[in-house]
Amino acid sequence: MWVIRGVFIYRANIGAKPFPRSEIIPPGDDINAIPIIRDGILPHPKAIHIVVLEVILMKKPYDPTKRPRWSWYFYDFGNSAYASVILLAVYSAYFKGAVVGGAEGTRLWGLSVGIAAVLVAVISPILGTIADYSKKKKAFLMGFTALSVVFTAMLFFVRKGDVFTGMLYFILAEIGYRGAQVFYDALLTSVSTPENIGSVSGKGWAIGMLGGIAALILVLIPIKLISGFLVPIAFLITAVFYLVSSIPTLLWVKEIDEASGEKPEKGNIRVAFERLAQTFRSIKSYKEFIKYTVAFLIYNDGIMMLMDFAAIIGATLFGMDQTQLILFVIVIQISGAAGALLFGKISDRTSSKDSILISLVMLIACIVALMFVDSLVLFFVVGFFAGFSLSGAQAVSRSMVSQLAPAAKVAEFYGFLSVAGRTSTFIGPLVFGTLSFRMNNWYLNHGFDAVTAEHYGLYWAIGSIIVFLVVGLLFLLLVKRVTAKDPMLYESGK
Repeated sequence: MWVIRGVFIYRANIGAKPFPRSEIIPPGDDINAIPIIRDGILPHPKAIHIVVLEVILMKKPYDPTKRPRWSWYFYDFGNSAYASVILLAVYSAYFKGAVVGGAEGTRLWGLSVGIAAVLVAVISPILGTIADYSKKKKAFLMGFTALSVVFTAMLFFVRKGDVFTGMLYFILAEIGYRGAQVFYDALLTSVSTPENIGSVSGKGWAIGMLGGIAALILVLIPIKLISGFLVPIAFLITAVFYLVSSIPTLLWVKEIDEASGEKPEKGNIRVAFERLAQTFRSIKSYKEFIKYTVAFLIYNDGIMMLMDFAAIIGATLFGMDQTQLILFVIVIQISGAAGALLFGKISDRTSSKDSILISLVMLIACIVALMFVDSLVLFFVVGFFAGFSLSGAQAVSRSMVSQLAPAAKVAEFYGFLSVAGRTSTFIGPLVFGTLSFRMNNWYLNHGFDAVTAEHYGLYWAIGSIIVFLVVGLLFLLLVKRVTAKDPMLYESGK
């Protein structure tokens, strides 16, 4: 891009007024040959002069990271469609209500999510190790993305009574989605610098939230407004949305790391296990990452509990219908996009640790406020700020991993973080559901009516979210504060 800085002809008796050198070009003269003009002083106080201000054609410096960075953002834009439509708003409810029905649908949905989570938790560290060694993060990313896209589209064929295929296709799509996320996160260091990694991660998360909103609008409006619209068509739309958004990453993101790119003589699988064993043996060298993983595991449990049960909380405590729940999700996505951007900036200006701590404090305050909210309007307000802080914590959490990981083990460390996240899929929701169920029964056994007992049981479960967030925050305080100026250093070769 060429920008004309300025062209100006001035005729006046301007006396001995000084001008910056760059503003004076004597027509037809060599500026360096006239010392008085060269220094910015016109030679005679009463002379009339024509001064032509310098014409500068200035080309903006080329930023080689801009296209790869935006290509990386667009992947988040696309895979958020899967998260919003399949996990949150449409397929989960479709599977429970239309495919299976009743409480059995809820149980089988949880089982499907759990099976996928276990499989991803097992394979992620191994695949991360292979990707780090072989310089094939992008290849693994695209392979898992293809798996998710194909079986997201296959959900179109799931109809009432197709319980096995409904579970199988979802599990495979979920494995693809979760597995791809490991390698997508690991490419963060290839599209950012230590100085802007927080804001890049936050912007990616924010753009992802916008992608989720776009997908919800794209598939949910027809479901509501078009008579006879088949819900499974939404799954085809989501698959195409996801696929198209992933193409820029395939074309323009290039890996920048310390991997050799050579196939080891021993074979990738064997090397993967050897490197994992080495990581465990040298665990003392990575103590900050281990401490952070423990903190993340705990506070992420609280985050996952809130995300998994937000709709249940809204429907049970405030009687929200499907349309209100959809609007509520969109509000959370919008505030989440803003939160991811803001907390990404805070991460760059201070540290990722500080940014996560602030977001967790804000989220804890929101959950405490939820215990006292008694109207739908206030529930939307609390949800707005909860989404704002929750997305900030999630966005910065992945940038903190890259700051704590050795350069040659980035994907491997993201794999370990994935284990923590997948474990949360079990622990947090299990605690929430069990506590709510048991306290509901306790109140029923003590003479409370069914509605009141269910509400009180749910409040106990909401309280458990606060416990997870507070304990996770306390563990995070023990982790070293890492910044671009004070990076995490490891011995060479580790």
